[in-house]
Parts: sequence; C-alpha cells; structure tokens
Amino acid sequence: MTEFITQEIQLPTRATKASAGYDFKAAQKVVVPSLFAALSRGEKIAPTLVPTGVKAFMPEDEYLALVIRSSNSLKRGLSMPNGIGIVDSDYYNAPANEGHIFFQLINFGTEDVVIEKGERIGQGIFHKYFLTDDDSTDTARTGGFGSSGK
Repeated sequence: MTEFITQEIQLPTRATKASAGYDFKAAQKVVVPSLFAALSRGEKIAPTLVPTGVKAFMPEDEYLALVIRSSNSLKRGLSMPNGIGIVDSDYYNAPANEGHIFFQLINFGTEDVVIEKGERIGQGIFHKYFLTDDDSTDTARTGGFGSSGK
C-alpha cells in the first residue's frame, strides 16, 4: 500500500467538536457496482474495498470501529455488509497490507455508485475494551484484512 505515500491523502478529521467519529475519505476513485443490477443479470458481486490510504496506531486495549456515513446509506444505497468494521491494534503495519484501512461497501441501489477520491465514505470511532479475568490468548496476527480468524 505504499502507493499512497506520494499521493495527497487527507488524514481523518472530526466535523465538529462534539463529533465522536473521524471522517475517512476515499484515497482513489472507486466504482461500487449495483447489487440489484448484477443479480438481475445473474451475476454475483462481492463487497467493494474502498482504500483510505490511512493507517491507525492505537494502544493494545483500543480498537477503531468503522461505520458508514448515514448519508451514504440514505441517499446512495451504500452499506457495510458486516455492519461495522473492527480495526484491532495489531492491524497496524500488518504484513499483508501494512495496516492500510479499507471500508468494505455494498451498493443496494439500482445503479453503480462512483466514489470520487477525497469523498467522505465513513467514520472511525476509537473505543477501549476490557478482557475477562481468565483471558490467556497470546496468538499474534500473521496477515492483513480479515486475518484474525476463520
């Protein structure tokens, strides 16, 4: 994902002082195909990964929740098929993709949706989490996107 180093990537920012989420923007132009149009042609489509060109470093007891912007769902028919994305702290600098954050989108509209570079696509919200008293997991991440389990 080093191709984004030389591009003008804007770091996520909050829209207002009371905003919980940081607005993420697309790092490049992406077309999210219409699910309904594909199904009417007998085609299958997978969710589209929209690159952000951003990585997030956080303490071990935090994760970054990725959520769709409400206007993308309401006005454009875009949704995250997993509902919410979880970026674990050990995703940063993951070997398979350097910890590059993507938004996984699906288009429930009747026409393809074009996301332009620099367009806001979703929000990231930092959360702390807790462990149970008997937690003993010591497995390390070995891959990138979707690599923490089967």
